[in-house]
Amino acid sequence: MKAKMFRALLPLAIVFTMVSCSSDSSEDTTADKKVVTTYNYNDTESKLVTLINNYRQSIGLNTLEVINHISYKSEEHNLYMIENKVVNHDYFQQRSDNFKQVLGAERVGENVAYNYNTAESAFSAWMNSPTHRANIEGNFTHFGISVTTDPVSGRKYYTNMFIKKLP
Repeated sequence: MKAKMFRALLPLAIVFTMVSCSSDSSEDTTADKKVVTTYNYNDTESKLVTLINNYRQSIGLNTLEVINHISYKSEEHNLYMIENKVVNHDYFQQRSDNFKQVLGAERVGENVAYNYNTAESAFSAWMNSPTHRANIEGNFTHFGISVTTDPVSGRKYYTNMFIKKLP
């Protein structure tokens, strides 16, 4: 009887041990706490920074300071979307948690877009969407932007993230 129970529970114990003791997850967590300080902005990204800040200033809001780490994380999300052929906010909570941990963010917002050829057209689409516009007009202090072109299709993926840093 005991031998049958042992044989039945042994595979379960092996699976539990393999799942709960992964060294990969702890390595990723440590690497994820580093602040990325360099990011090379392309023309479309630079134009969007200008469009967003000019618009905010025109309606009496503060301009947002660009943080390279946010742009880097935005680019990671673009690469995820390209690889998976999707446009979404998957893993937003992980990006948000990262900004809270490494940048001291108290609030985080995100806009994504796909297949707009110019910064102006992506900005216009965001402004015509109430939820995206709310992020652009939101109570934020910093932001980052990434526009990544899919090397296969040539289509552009956009991720624009906003944070409000703690004083």
